[in-house]
Amino acid sequence: MATMSFENVDTALIDHEALPWVPFTPYTPDVHLKLLKADPVRGETITLLKAPASMQLPRHHHSGTVIVYTIKGAWRYKEHDWVAQPGSVVFETAASAHTPVAVESHGDEVITLNITMGDLLYTDDAGQVIAIENWRTLVDRYLAYCEAQGIEAQDVTSFAA
Repeated sequence: MATMSFENVDTALIDHEALPWVPFTPYTPDVHLKLLKADPVRGETITLLKAPASMQLPRHHHSGTVIVYTIKGAWRYKEHDWVAQPGSVVFETAASAHTPVAVESHGDEVITLNITMGDLLYTDDAGQVIAIENWRTLVDRYLAYCEAQGIEAQDVTSFAA
Protein backbone atom coordinates (compact mmCIF):
# COMPACT_ATOMS: atom_id res chain seq x y z
CA MET A 1 0.00 0.00 0.00
CA ALA A 2 1.30 3.50 -0.82
CA THR A 3 2.40 5.91 1.88
CA MET A 4 0.32 9.08 1.84
CA SER A 5 1.96 12.50 2.25
CA PHE A 6 -0.12 13.36 5.30
CA GLU A 7 1.46 10.40 7.10
CA ASN A 8 4.78 12.29 7.05
CA VAL A 9 3.29 15.40 8.66
CA ASP A 10 3.80 15.70 12.39
CA THR A 11 4.05 18.30 15.10
CA ALA A 12 7.45 19.98 14.92
CA LEU A 13 9.44 22.56 16.81
CA ILE A 14 10.87 25.39 14.70
CA ASP A 15 14.40 26.26 15.81
CA HIS A 16 14.23 30.04 15.38
CA GLU A 17 17.87 30.39 16.45
CA ALA A 18 18.95 28.45 13.33
CA LEU A 19 17.15 30.91 11.05
CA PRO A 20 18.72 34.25 10.06
CA TRP A 21 17.27 37.74 10.26
CA VAL A 22 16.95 38.77 6.59
CA PRO A 23 16.89 42.46 5.56
CA PHE A 24 13.55 43.50 4.09
CA THR A 25 15.14 44.76 0.89
CA PRO A 26 14.48 46.43 -1.47
CA TYR A 27 12.13 48.37 0.81
CA THR A 28 14.57 49.07 3.64
CA PRO A 29 17.78 47.56 5.02
CA ASP A 30 16.69 48.56 8.55
CA VAL A 31 13.72 46.20 8.86
CA HIS A 32 14.51 42.48 9.19
CA LEU A 33 12.35 39.38 8.81
CA LYS A 34 12.88 35.90 10.17
CA LEU A 35 10.88 33.47 8.03
CA LEU A 36 9.77 30.69 10.39
CA LYS A 37 7.35 28.84 8.11
CA ALA A 38 5.88 29.21 4.62
CA ASP A 39 2.89 27.15 3.50
CA PRO A 40 2.65 27.24 -0.32
CA VAL A 41 -0.69 25.41 -0.32
CA ARG A 42 -2.54 27.94 1.85
CA GLY A 43 -0.35 30.94 1.02
CA GLU A 44 0.45 31.45 4.71
CA THR A 45 3.67 32.69 6.28
CA ILE A 46 4.79 32.90 9.88
CA THR A 47 7.49 35.50 10.42
CA LEU A 48 9.18 37.57 13.07
CA LEU A 49 9.63 41.22 12.13
CA LYS A 50 12.26 43.45 13.75
CA ALA A 51 12.31 47.18 13.04
CA PRO A 52 13.85 50.30 14.56
CA ALA A 53 11.48 52.45 16.61
CA SER A 54 11.83 55.19 13.98
CA MET A 55 10.42 53.11 11.11
CA GLN A 56 7.43 53.59 8.89
CA LEU A 57 6.72 50.90 6.33
CA PRO A 58 4.88 51.57 3.07
CA ARG A 59 1.10 51.48 2.97
CA HIS A 60 -0.11 48.03 2.02
CA HIS A 61 -3.29 46.10 1.31
CA HIS A 62 -3.91 42.52 2.51
CA SER A 63 -5.65 39.97 0.32
CA GLY A 64 -6.03 37.67 3.35
CA THR A 65 -6.06 37.93 7.11
CA VAL A 66 -3.09 38.81 9.29
CA ILE A 67 -2.55 38.20 13.00
CA VAL A 68 0.20 40.26 14.66
CA TYR A 69 1.44 39.58 18.20
CA THR A 70 3.67 42.32 19.63
CA ILE A 71 6.71 40.96 21.46
CA LYS A 72 8.71 44.16 22.01
CA GLY A 73 8.21 47.89 21.50
CA ALA A 74 5.07 49.57 20.26
CA TRP A 75 3.53 50.34 16.89
CA ARG A 76 0.33 51.54 15.29
CA TYR A 77 -1.30 52.19 11.96
CA LYS A 78 -1.55 55.76 10.72
CA GLU A 79 -5.17 55.00 9.93
CA HIS A 80 -6.12 53.97 13.51
CA ASP A 81 -5.90 55.56 16.96
CA TRP A 82 -4.78 52.48 18.95
CA VAL A 83 -1.18 51.54 19.87
CA ALA A 84 -0.09 47.87 20.01
CA GLN A 85 2.33 47.13 22.87
CA PRO A 86 3.95 43.90 24.14
CA GLY A 87 1.24 41.26 24.51
CA SER A 88 -1.16 43.01 22.11
CA VAL A 89 -2.80 40.93 19.40
CA VAL A 90 -3.95 42.71 16.26
CA PHE A 91 -6.28 40.89 13.87
CA GLU A 92 -6.37 42.38 10.38
CA THR A 93 -9.28 41.49 8.15
CA ALA A 94 -8.87 40.48 4.52
CA ALA A 95 -8.99 43.47 2.14
CA SER A 96 -7.75 45.91 4.78
CA ALA A 97 -5.12 48.55 4.02
CA HIS A 98 -2.88 50.50 6.38
CA THR A 99 0.50 52.12 7.04
CA PRO A 100 2.58 50.65 9.94
CA VAL A 101 4.45 53.13 12.14
CA ALA A 102 6.65 52.38 15.14
CA VAL A 103 6.06 54.39 18.33
CA GLU A 104 9.46 55.75 19.41
CA SER A 105 8.52 56.41 23.04
CA HIS A 106 8.41 52.64 23.74
CA GLY A 107 12.05 51.58 23.24
CA ASP A 108 14.54 51.38 20.41
CA GLU A 109 13.00 48.55 18.36
CA VAL A 110 9.78 46.73 17.57
CA ILE A 111 9.54 42.94 17.30
CA THR A 112 6.32 41.24 16.19
CA LEU A 113 5.19 37.72 15.33
CA ASN A 114 3.11 37.77 12.13
CA ILE A 115 0.82 35.11 10.69
CA THR A 116 -0.07 36.26 7.19
CA MET A 117 -2.47 34.70 4.67
CA GLY A 118 -2.21 35.68 1.01
CA ASP A 119 -0.58 38.69 -0.63
CA LEU A 120 0.53 42.05 0.71
CA LEU A 121 0.14 44.67 -2.00
CA TYR A 122 2.40 47.66 -1.39
CA THR A 123 1.00 50.89 -2.82
CA ASP A 124 2.26 54.38 -3.62
CA ASP A 125 0.59 57.64 -2.51
CA ALA A 126 -1.83 57.38 -5.45
CA GLY A 127 -2.91 53.87 -4.40
CA GLN A 128 -1.15 52.15 -7.29
CA VAL A 129 0.41 48.75 -6.57
CA ILE A 130 4.22 49.05 -6.59
CA ALA A 131 5.13 45.61 -5.16
CA ILE A 132 3.55 42.30 -4.15
CA GLU A 133 4.83 40.21 -1.24
CA ASN A 134 3.70 36.68 -0.38
CA TRP A 135 5.03 33.28 0.70
CA ARG A 136 7.01 32.90 -2.53
CA THR A 137 8.74 36.29 -2.41
CA LEU A 138 9.67 35.70 1.24
CA VAL A 139 11.10 32.25 0.49
CA ASP A 140 13.02 33.63 -2.51
CA ARG A 141 14.44 36.49 -0.37
CA TYR A 142 15.40 34.02 2.37
CA LEU A 143 17.14 31.63 -0.06
CA ALA A 144 19.01 34.47 -1.81
CA TYR A 145 20.19 35.83 1.55
CA CYS A 146 21.37 32.41 2.72
CA GLU A 147 23.27 31.87 -0.52
CA ALA A 148 24.89 35.33 -0.36
CA GLN A 149 25.91 34.80 3.29
CA GLY A 150 27.08 31.21 2.85
CA ILE A 151 24.38 29.96 5.22
CA GLU A 152 22.80 26.53 4.72
CA ALA A 153 19.12 27.22 4.04
CA GLN A 154 16.51 25.25 5.94
CA ASP A 155 13.38 24.01 4.19
CA VAL A 156 10.89 26.43 5.77
CA THR A 157 8.13 24.97 3.55
CA SER A 158 8.43 21.40 4.86
CA PHE A 159 5.75 19.76 6.97
CA ALA A 160 7.45 16.36 7.05
CA ALA A 161 8.52 14.96 10.39
